[in-house]
Amino acid sequence: MKLNNNICLIGLLSVGLHSCKAEQEKVQTPNVIYVFPDQYRNHAMGFWRQEGFREHVNFKGDPVVTPNLDKFARESVVLTSAQSNCPLSSPHRGMLLSGMYPNKSGVSLNCNSVRIISSLREDLTCIGDVYKQAGYDCAYFGKWHADCPAPHKEDVRKVIWDTYTPKERRHGFDHWYSYGVFDDHKNPHYWDTEGVKHEPHEWSPLHEASKVVSYLKNENNVRDTDKPFFIMVGMNPPHHPYKSLDDCMEEDFLIYKDKPLDSLLIRPNVDFSMKKTKESRYYFAAVTGVDRAFGQILETLDELGLSDNTIVVFASDHGETMCSQGVGDPKNSPFTESMNIPFLVRYPKVLKPHVDDLLLSTPDIMPTLLGLSGLEEQIPAGLQGINYASIFIDPNTKVVKRPESAIYIRNSEGDKNEQGQVVTYFPEARGIKTVQYTLAFYIDKKEHKLVRSYLFDDLNDPYQLNNLPLDENKEIVESLCKQMGRELTNIEDPWSKEKILSDFIRYE
Repeated sequence: MKLNNNICLIGLLSVGLHSCKAEQEKVQTPNVIYVFPDQYRNHAMGFWRQEGFREHVNFKGDPVVTPNLDKFARESVVLTSAQSNCPLSSPHRGMLLSGMYPNKSGVSLNCNSVRIISSLREDLTCIGDVYKQAGYDCAYFGKWHADCPAPHKEDVRKVIWDTYTPKERRHGFDHWYSYGVFDDHKNPHYWDTEGVKHEPHEWSPLHEASKVVSYLKNENNVRDTDKPFFIMVGMNPPHHPYKSLDDCMEEDFLIYKDKPLDSLLIRPNVDFSMKKTKESRYYFAAVTGVDRAFGQILETLDELGLSDNTIVVFASDHGETMCSQGVGDPKNSPFTESMNIPFLVRYPKVLKPHVDDLLLSTPDIMPTLLGLSGLEEQIPAGLQGINYASIFIDPNTKVVKRPESAIYIRNSEGDKNEQGQVVTYFPEARGIKTVQYTLAFYIDKKEHKLVRSYLFDDLNDPYQLNNLPLDENKEIVESLCKQMGRELTNIEDPWSKEKILSDFIRYE
């Protein structure tokens, strides 16, 4: 009898220990929040002007007020050189969600109902799918812009850019509060999980932050609190328009309202003859507003005791040239201010804060996040992105080789069918970015001949003021073209398949 009691006691202890272990494993599974405001310059974060950060970059940080990001940076791994390989909204989102380059993600162009060639493939296992399969509660808030707009019963107009995303296209996100594309920042609209349209009449980043806060607090019992959560927040500002108080909060605009333009646009590559320079005050006001919205999410994590076990990322889909080089297009170019994006990762239980020059490409984000979440075994086979989680944990690790370059991609519309729909895309430009150089080639549509090139020495010319002649820098061009050919071949890019500019590029 005594023996039986001992056996019972051992059994109870075993069950108890197993229960504790299960609870411990449950607690150790990290939550994940990925916040990515659209068109947010890497330069537009106040900490780049502060000690501990400014010595890591060779550019002047914009004079912006971002107190929450400044504090967050000191708690995070901060990348100086994260790249948006195709610096345009939809192609970036396709790469981010799928871990694949545009030729594989299905998103080659900015998505609208005319460009039927460009839409996130439904057959891919995307980041939300993996987290859901791993037992996460997955939620998406804000701008989606990753697929061809689908008709919806509440939207009787001819859809071009914006509409509801059907459930079968959401790739694992069970909680939904989103839209495709809509640039009326103070009059946004959203479709919820069941397709009901909401028009909150509130500046969109603050509204989205309030919805994330509500989700975290589970105010409407919409998430399973026994599960970890994966949240993506696609804020639209500081994406244009940024021309008036309709586009930002007045309290934020007042910070910049009376500042001379040359005290805001402090870079030597700014073309002050552009009318857009006057709009910079509204852009920077939107930046400060986004910082405040981000701060509300961080504050809620603190209040709920979730900060230590939550991976929080602040990033963007592409940069904003803001009058650099006199170009009107703020994105979609190989210029540093277009490709270089913010990328900050905070995970107090695992990551030690530091600044790193890792050349992270967009397709690398999905596998790296999964790696940091302890889900490296669930990373889909055949993914083009690489898991660099070990470098975030230990910058000196030899587990994975650091990338030496990042590819630049620009596509434009190709052929159209009888209905005027775009059914192919034209691979207009390709390039490569290394620690020191940027090289890009543009071709003509008819004969695929070289029509324009850029070659910049980014270490010695950080504002890319001097486009170096190719024929005077043959050894540099040859080395870069060899790297470019290898990378384009690896990702099975159209340039590699068609051997475009093979007199320059060595395809392997």
